[in-house]
Amino acid sequence: MFLAYSYIFILGLIVGSFLNVVIFRLENGWKIVNDRSKCMSCKHVLSPADLVPVFSFIALRGKCRYCKKKISWQYPIVEIAAGVLFVMIFNYVLRINGLMDYSLISDFRLSTFDFRLFLSLIYYLIVASSLIVIFVYDLRHYIIPDEAILVAVIAAIVYYISIDSTLQFMVASGLGSVYQFDSGGDFLIGFSNMIDFLLLNSIFINHLFAASVSFTFFFLIVFFTKGKGMGGGDVKYGFLMGFIIGWPMITLAILISFIIGSVFGVALVLLKKKGMKSMIAFGPFLVIGTLIMLFWGEKIMRWYLGNIG
Repeated sequence: MFLAYSYIFILGLIVGSFLNVVIFRLENGWKIVNDRSKCMSCKHVLSPADLVPVFSFIALRGKCRYCKKKISWQYPIVEIAAGVLFVMIFNYVLRINGLMDYSLISDFRLSTFDFRLFLSLIYYLIVASSLIVIFVYDLRHYIIPDEAILVAVIAAIVYYISIDSTLQFMVASGLGSVYQFDSGGDFLIGFSNMIDFLLLNSIFINHLFAASVSFTFFFLIVFFTKGKGMGGGDVKYGFLMGFIIGWPMITLAILISFIIGSVFGVALVLLKKKGMKSMIAFGPFLVIGTLIMLFWGEKIMRWYLGNIG
């Protein structure tokens, strides 16, 4: 098991290095692929030895090999963060699939390959990568890149449709399935009951509903504040956030994000790092709220419902 976690952590470091490239190239309008990595200061093409995650930064003492200008600390921080997050995602995927002692994980025997486990892992790693880009980019530029949201949303749609046996059955049954929900043969009543059934049993419909609610919530904030409180990027992220978390946990995810954002904002004002009217990137707090509910949402929801009950 330790070996598997080590592999995942190393994969995270490598992907984190690529995410740094994505972040810097997005902000400079460069091609993300089909272009050699260069020093941001002297534009010298970097050799493979300069691109080893974390270790190159340490070996070069945080400076470019060619021009000796300082390399941003963002590089090792993002790489390590990606490695840690990938390990957390890996552990989470094992847990939700009930495979903490699964033989595939312990010795990687291909004879025990589980496609659903593999699909879950790929999906959540894509989501984690997108969230890292969103977190860092919004923190640096107060903009949530559409590209990162689009990749994660497409991955979510494909993933939830692929694993949603309820939706697949309903689509295969066609309109005739509506009458299964009403013994009297009333189409409208049957349709209404079917929608209720899908909300409760279809994971895709559940997450799509959560995405729609979250999108509407943030859209209304932007509309009534005329963009002073939030921006369009937050609205788009709200849709992704709902798709990742699902209903009803998206409500707590939003609440947690606002609480963390408020505490951090007040702290910055008290420390005189920001003024009362200063702009603060809200995307990072939304990402934190998303990850908190993703990993510990069920426990938090049970605690919350137990206390308000």
